[in-house]
Amino acid sequence: MSSKEKEVTDIGQLKYDQDGLIPAIIQDVHTREVLMMAYMNRDSLQKTLETGNTWFWSRSRQCYWQKGESSGHTQEVQSVYYDCDADTLLIKVVQNGVACHTGNYTCFFNLLQEKDKQEGDYPVNQILSELTWIIRERKEKRPEGSYVSSLLEGGKKKLARKLGEEALETVLALEEEDDEELIRESADLLFHLLVMLESRDMDLGRVLQELASRRSAAGES
Repeated sequence: MSSKEKEVTDIGQLKYDQDGLIPAIIQDVHTREVLMMAYMNRDSLQKTLETGNTWFWSRSRQCYWQKGESSGHTQEVQSVYYDCDADTLLIKVVQNGVACHTGNYTCFFNLLQEKDKQEGDYPVNQILSELTWIIRERKEKRPEGSYVSSLLEGGKKKLARKLGEEALETVLALEEEDDEELIRESADLLFHLLVMLESRDMDLGRVLQELASRRSAAGES
């Protein structure tokens, strides 16, 4: 082990700053997108490990706070890592809703520089996560006039019929070689697929995990 590496057997052995704080980088366990950075002290880290939800220390308010306590946009901790110097944490989470108080999925949405970005490139993981959260909200609150609510209230048969219709329309657009129509129908199909998953309380991350496992299996074969 090099002089810069540190083996930690207790959270008290981590390197905290002069205020007793350590930066914690929060990452989406499914998409690997960096969501936010906040500070923890020893007690908030202990609460995070014990409860399975992220807890931080607010430097401005001088108090503990749980992510999503008021908004419902909680973070379910999947794993906690520390870096080679033991002075920074990496916490992988299942993000429920959005991570940023601005309504963006990640706090890192302000672009300073980016190279080789092609026109039409979009943050796919962010869009899917935000859309999933909107569908989940509609399912829980069932607002009047909501299309998602009407689909869910129609039950499995209505959802299956609508999903089949969208799949057929996507195939027809493919056969007609109409690119714009194919994009629109693919968007409709994907949207209804997300609604179907949410109707079964299935997280999109489980589908991504299945794809990842297949990719790994293909790489090993």
